[in-house]
Amino acid sequence: MLEVDLAHRYGAEGFALDVAFTAPADGVTALFGPSGSGKSSVLAAIAGLLRPDRGRVVLGGAAMLDTQRGVALAPEARRCGVVFQDARLFPHMSVATNLRFGLRRAPAGAMGPGFEEVVALLGIEALLARRPAKLSGGERQRVALGRALLSRPRMLLMDEPLAALDAARRAEVLPFIARLRDAARIPILYVTHALDEVDALADRMVLMEDGRVRAADTVEAIAARTDLPLAARRDAGVLLPCQVAAHDGARGLTRLDFAGGALLVPMRGDAVGTALRLRLRARDVAVALSRPEGVSMQNILPATLASISETGAPHEVFLRLAVGPSVLLARVTRDSVARLGLAPGMEIWALVKSVTFDRTELGR
Repeated sequence: MLEVDLAHRYGAEGFALDVAFTAPADGVTALFGPSGSGKSSVLAAIAGLLRPDRGRVVLGGAAMLDTQRGVALAPEARRCGVVFQDARLFPHMSVATNLRFGLRRAPAGAMGPGFEEVVALLGIEALLARRPAKLSGGERQRVALGRALLSRPRMLLMDEPLAALDAARRAEVLPFIARLRDAARIPILYVTHALDEVDALADRMVLMEDGRVRAADTVEAIAARTDLPLAARRDAGVLLPCQVAAHDGARGLTRLDFAGGALLVPMRGDAVGTALRLRLRARDVAVALSRPEGVSMQNILPATLASISETGAPHEVFLRLAVGPSVLLARVTRDSVARLGLAPGMEIWALVKSVTFDRTELGR
């Protein structure tokens, strides 16, 4: 487990950082929040690039930093692999030499994937002889990931590694980061303000705002909370763990099972049994008092209205819907609540269009 407790102020009247959270021994913990919330400062303090006014960073029971006890390991002794927005490759070296530089930094006897395994993992065999100037942005980031992993780190720190890439390049690199996550089996702290990256990669989220932690929990748990800043986003909604159950080629549909029900989505290429996680946006869920007939919506689910909460918008509310043990959110107008006489405890129907799903493969 990674334990982090940091406090720092930049100047007498400057930005103040005061955060504490834990992260599991492997998997991705996303530090998420708007620009200026302190995410990169947290990574810098963990890596040893920033000496905080007060702090404690402990990985697997061993202290990297403990200002109270006078412990402050040098950056190289902390064995943190760091990947920045810009790949920071050595321009005069080939891809292969850049990767082997990571290997040279690995402590003697440290365990981890070998050179060939990392090259295959990141799909960069064809790039080994090239110089960084001859690579695309996505290719450079894949090489930077490989170099960091080959240094055999105890932890990976990624500071918005995809922020400088366009949408196509980001989509190209995300699956490789997921592969790296599964192969490394070490803690990964991933700084981002892109929710789709969190959905695709993260197991847990530390939600930051103004130098503080607003919430720290699983990504699914935080997505379902309506009392956090995420709820104000137009893409607010739940993350629903699902499994590919069946394909219907004649209808062009795939059935996804989840705890409490099933959903039909446009045909996917995933094998039956593949684990997926869907972002089901609250604005794409409607409700009805009785099961509608003769409508185009494929997904009509019996639900219990668990609660009604504020959205921050004057004329809208969130409905929290229990579908078996799973939770959905619906964003509706106050007028709809009044017209339908909605109240907690009512048995209603949740209506979801099959084309509204944002699809994220867990890769596990």
